[in-house]
Amino acid sequence: MTAGANAAQRRVEPLGRHHDRDAFACGEPALDLYLKRQASQDVKRRVAAVFVLVGDKPETIAGFYTLSAHAMAFGALPAAVAAKLPRYPEIPTLLLGRLARDLGFRGQGIGELLLFDALKRALGSSRTVGAFAVVVDAMNEKAAQFYLSYGFQPVSDRPSRLLLPMATIERILPQLCG
Repeated sequence: MTAGANAAQRRVEPLGRHHDRDAFACGEPALDLYLKRQASQDVKRRVAAVFVLVGDKPETIAGFYTLSAHAMAFGALPAAVAAKLPRYPEIPTLLLGRLARDLGFRGQGIGELLLFDALKRALGSSRTVGAFAVVVDAMNEKAAQFYLSYGFQPVSDRPSRLLLPMATIERILPQLCG
């Protein structure tokens, strides 16, 4: 369950001007377009933090993900999860809004490495600003299966919405990254 050796030597950093967004192609037009045209604006407006996995050159983007503050309706939580929480109308979470790997980096564990970095970053953030879980909206069944394989759980308000509690992340992250 650990990312491949090639991926392990790469670094994740905030999206910067020097990163070549135009060369990025993951095969999903909406994600390609987001990185090329919207990501920098989201960072400037502070609606999303965008992180990139640097490829072989400092400007090459092997993959990226976004994190944003989010709130979930209490009633949408799985019953077993909700039973352990106060009954606030909304529960604070972090949204893993987008995650994509460039086609040129297939088979190198990039998606896994990006997910692990996002979970680690989210867990650290939740210790400073409260967030109960990481939430993701899977784009398709393949993406949903990817997240489910790491312990994400379905949420009742949308079939593609999945969540992973911070307590679970704290427990499994050393195993995933070790």
